[in-house]
Amino acid sequence: MTPTTEGPSVAGAITRFAVAGLVALAVLGLGGAYALRGVSDRAAVDDARRLATLAGRGVAEPALGPGVIAGRPDAVAAFDEIVQERILSEDVVRVKIWAPDGRIVYSDEPRLIGRRYVLGEEERAALRDGTTQAEVSDLSKPENRFEADEGSLMEVYLPIRASSGEPVLFEIYQRRSAIAAQGRSILRAVAPVAGGSLLLLWLIQLPLAWSTARRLRQGLREREGLLETALEASSVERRRVASELHDGPVQDIAGLAFSLAAAAERTPAGTDPATRQALVAGAEAARDATRRLRAAVVDINPGRLHDEGLAAAVADLAAPLRTRGLDVTLEIPADLPLGAPAEELLYRATAEALRNVVAHSAASHVRVTAAVEEGRARLRVEDDGRGFAPGTRESRREEGHLGLVLVEDLATHLGGHAVVRSAPGAGTTLELEVPA
Repeated sequence: MTPTTEGPSVAGAITRFAVAGLVALAVLGLGGAYALRGVSDRAAVDDARRLATLAGRGVAEPALGPGVIAGRPDAVAAFDEIVQERILSEDVVRVKIWAPDGRIVYSDEPRLIGRRYVLGEEERAALRDGTTQAEVSDLSKPENRFEADEGSLMEVYLPIRASSGEPVLFEIYQRRSAIAAQGRSILRAVAPVAGGSLLLLWLIQLPLAWSTARRLRQGLREREGLLETALEASSVERRRVASELHDGPVQDIAGLAFSLAAAAERTPAGTDPATRQALVAGAEAARDATRRLRAAVVDINPGRLHDEGLAAAVADLAAPLRTRGLDVTLEIPADLPLGAPAEELLYRATAEALRNVVAHSAASHVRVTAAVEEGRARLRVEDDGRGFAPGTRESRREEGHLGLVLVEDLATHLGGHAVVRSAPGAGTTLELEVPA
């Protein structure tokens, strides 16, 4: 039996694996980029906090004397010079220092110095707890009116102390575009490493997948080779057994039936009727045994299958069932265009199904239909017997009953499939489809 399919392609399997890997890589990359963007943005905000801490405690705090707190012009001017040179930049656009009562004791915008505003809860909490806070500036607030033209800003504030020990709130305003640019810079630094790692992992998997697919393909070829060898050996053995049965026991028992019948007819007058009846019964039993053996020979090696076609061979299979009183309906065209592998498989599947009907189903009617459509051969064998539960086939398989399992394997081997459907009280149906 020659298979009509080459089985799964290694190149095709690797291509599918590679495409799936690339899709997964893209999904992971997009998800990772989104996550990294969030991480980089948080890192940029943390950098803004560190900058404010450095400017507040490293630059402003040591230079913040009582004169600045008191608002003396000379002290404020000296402090402003330090702020202008060491804190303000293209990205840091405003500096404010607040007293706890809401008075602005210093700003690089002199019009704000001395003005009083209500500190928010966050500002009061920063003064109370000593934490560094960052938030997007609300430029609609009165104290932020001079920053309204600077675009989107982030304000970072933290508590510091003047040289006299007085607590004040140091606040700087940074451009959010600069913080976002810092985040993008971090993302650009991390993304190639993360993306390269994912790509390297994908590339490493390709040769492993190729090797695995080749081993699986080789295993499939070996399995197919063993199956073909087993089928060929089975076919040879069936022909040998059929030949020996036909030339030996079938002829001997047929001769015995003839001899017993002749002996019964030639019994002399006065012979005990029981003796004559025994000869007649023996002849009938021998003829019945001959019919059974011939049916077995046909089942083992269907000589009419390739000579006269599937319809004639299945009719031979159905004949013994009809003698048992089983109603058998055959719907098989005499001129089905079947190749030898498909024809033999349909015959073997029908034979196995009918054997199961006789042995297990207690059916009264069996219907066998076969057809070829669009290059596909289809077989359906259905009975109205007792059926079986889903787990029955598995238990019978474990007991060594592999007839239908072999049919399913052969169908797969030829590039098709076979399905057995049954339920208790609902009969059993075998459906098979293979390339014609």
